[in-house]
Amino acid sequence: MGVKSVLLNLLPFAAMVMVECLDVGLTTLSKAAMSKGMSQFVFVVYSNALATLILLPSLIFYRTKRPPVTFSLLCKFFLLSLVGITLMQNCVFTGVSYSSPTLASAMGQLIPAFTFLLAVIFRMEKLHWRSSRSRIKIMGTLVSVSGALTITLYKGPAIGAITTQSNPEPIPSIMSTTNSWIIGGLFLVTADLCISIFTTLQAAILKEYPSEMAMVSFLCLFGTIQSSIVSLIAERNPNAWKLRPDIELISIIYSAVVGSVVTFGVTAWCIHKKGPVFVAIFKPVGIATAAFLGVIFLGDTLHVGSIVGAIIIVAGFYGVIWAQSKEDEHSKVNGPRNLQSLSQRLLSWRAV
Repeated sequence: MGVKSVLLNLLPFAAMVMVECLDVGLTTLSKAAMSKGMSQFVFVVYSNALATLILLPSLIFYRTKRPPVTFSLLCKFFLLSLVGITLMQNCVFTGVSYSSPTLASAMGQLIPAFTFLLAVIFRMEKLHWRSSRSRIKIMGTLVSVSGALTITLYKGPAIGAITTQSNPEPIPSIMSTTNSWIIGGLFLVTADLCISIFTTLQAAILKEYPSEMAMVSFLCLFGTIQSSIVSLIAERNPNAWKLRPDIELISIIYSAVVGSVVTFGVTAWCIHKKGPVFVAIFKPVGIATAAFLGVIFLGDTLHVGSIVGAIIIVAGFYGVIWAQSKEDEHSKVNGPRNLQSLSQRLLSWRAV
C-alpha cells in the first residue's frame, strides 16, 4: 500500500476529529461571548441569518438540479426548523450559558438513547426481547440516562482544588452555582431530545426531498424568522442587538460557517466514505476536547460528577452503537430493512 493510499485512509479519521474539535469550539466561543454579556437569543438569530446568506447560492443556482418545493414540503421544513433549529439552538446556548461546554458535550451523548426511544415509540424500531442486541440497546439507553442524571444532579468536588477549613465558601454561593448547573443541564437535555425528534422527522422528509443542502438552506431561513420572533419576545433590551466587533462577531461568524456549512459537508463526506457508525464513534472525543478548552480559555473547573457521569454516558453510548452496528450487519446478510437504520438517523442531526 502506497503513501497516498495510507493518507487517504487516514483522512476520514482526521476529518472527524477536526469536526468534533470545531463543534466544541462553537460552544466554547458562544460561552465566552455570552459571558461578555451577549444575549443567547440574539446570538441564534444572527448566526442563522448569516448561515442563510452563505447557503443562499445553493437555492438560486441549483434550482434545476433539485426536486420542486411544494407548499406541503415548506410546512414540513417550517416544523422541522422549529424543533431542530429554533428550540434546539436556544436550549443549547441557554444551557451553555448556565453551565459549561463540557456539560454540553457530555449531554450530547444522550442523543442515540433518545433517538432509540423515539424510534421504538413511533414503531420505527422493533424490539426483540429474546435478542441480546435489543437487550444491550435497552441497557445502554438506561445507562446513558443515569449518567446524565449523575452529571446534572451531582456536581461533586472540584478536581485539583485544595479544601481548607478556613474561609469556607458561603452556602448561598454554593447553592446558586448548583442551581445554575441543574438549570443548564435541564436545558441541554431538552436540546438533545429536540435533536432526536429532529433526526426522526428528518429521515422521513429526506426520502421525499433528497436534497440535503437545499433543505438546510430552508431550515436556516425559517430558523432565522422563528428565532427572531422568540428573541423579540424574550429579549426586551434594545442594546442586546448591538453587535460588538470582538468575541461576539467572531462567535457568530464561526457558528454560521462551521455549524451550518463545514460540519455538515465534512460529516456527510465521512458518512459516504465510512458509514454512519464510523462517524458516531467519534462523539466522545468532544467531551475531552470541551474539558480541555474550557479549562484553558474559560477558566472552568472540572468536577468529579462531570467525569463520573461522562464515563457512564459514554459506556451507554457505545453499548447502543455497538448493538445497532451488529443489527445493521445482520440486516445486510438477511436482506435490507424497510426502515432507515437508527445509526443513520442519529447522525443526520449534524446537517444543521
